Amino acid sequence: MRALLPLLRTSGAWRVGAPAAAARLPRGASAGPGPRRAMALYRTEERGQPHSPGYRVFFKNVAGHYISPFHDIPLKVDSEENLFNMVVEVPRWTNAKMEIATEEPLNPIKQDEKDGKLRYVANIFPHKGYIWNYGALPQTWEDPHRRDRSTDCCGDNDPIDVCEIGSKVLSRGDVVHVKILGILALIDQGETDWKLIAINVNDPEASKFNDIEDVKKYKPGYLEATLNWFRFYKIPEGKPENQFAFNGEFKNKAFALEVIKSTHECWRALLMEKCDGGAINCTNVQICDSPFHCSQEEARSLIESVSFSPSKGSNEEDQVWHFLGK
Repeated sequence: MRALLPLLRTSGAWRVGAPAAAARLPRGASAGPGPRRAMALYRTEERGQPHSPGYRVFFKNVAGHYISPFHDIPLKVDSEENLFNMVVEVPRWTNAKMEIATEEPLNPIKQDEKDGKLRYVANIFPHKGYIWNYGALPQTWEDPHRRDRSTDCCGDNDPIDVCEIGSKVLSRGDVVHVKILGILALIDQGETDWKLIAINVNDPEASKFNDIEDVKKYKPGYLEATLNWFRFYKIPEGKPENQFAFNGEFKNKAFALEVIKSTHECWRALLMEKCDGGAINCTNVQICDSPFHCSQEEARSLIESVSFSPSKGSNEEDQVWHFLGK
């Protein structure tokens, strides 16, 4: 078996980001235009070919050390009440179902598979792929053994999902600062699968958005499209419509922040081995009091010991539109 090798890239396999010096700016200073920059602190390294089973996106901090985007990137930005780090898994208008690999060491981003095939979301008229930048909040976990009081369903065993509604198409592996605006409670096969609505704080219109009502006001139709997207996206696979708690009502920012707080507490219990995490891989390099903590050298050894199949990518982005009749 071959050891993992980075893709040959002129940028040295780094995701484009600010130079290391930018991350050493004084506290509160900006690394460039706009309110805040997160990418200066994190870089990504791609292994394998996109659209192949062995493709992975690993994360490094500004010092070049491997980290887990699930466990080592802080949930909150400083002590701001409503400013969170978001890990972008899927850029808007793309179809590949990318996700943080919760069961792998250091939790790289990979493409989801089912029955041995890579997964892509279908294009349901009039949409193309995902209609937002899609990702997750780090240091959160929807506990599959904990029944949510508001939905009466247990969690889906993943970090909490985020739909970022800003104007810019982000890149896979970006780490951006977002404001939380509201939340939708999808019920997927009997599990609670929360969907946060958020906006990149560096978006030109971010100052207009402070709660879910602002989305209705300044982006009319977006929430309705979001509800329908999640309701119908599995129908082309032969599955029924998805269901929602609260009759599909989007809850406001205050409600969303309480859900985030709860999922962060569940994640903390997971990292402290105070609950059953099942197959979740909790290896981390930043949470020093966690029994799953490892050194930087151990983290590098973990990555270098992983092998992959050097298969070529298929690039099977779905170009077909599906029209759903009654």
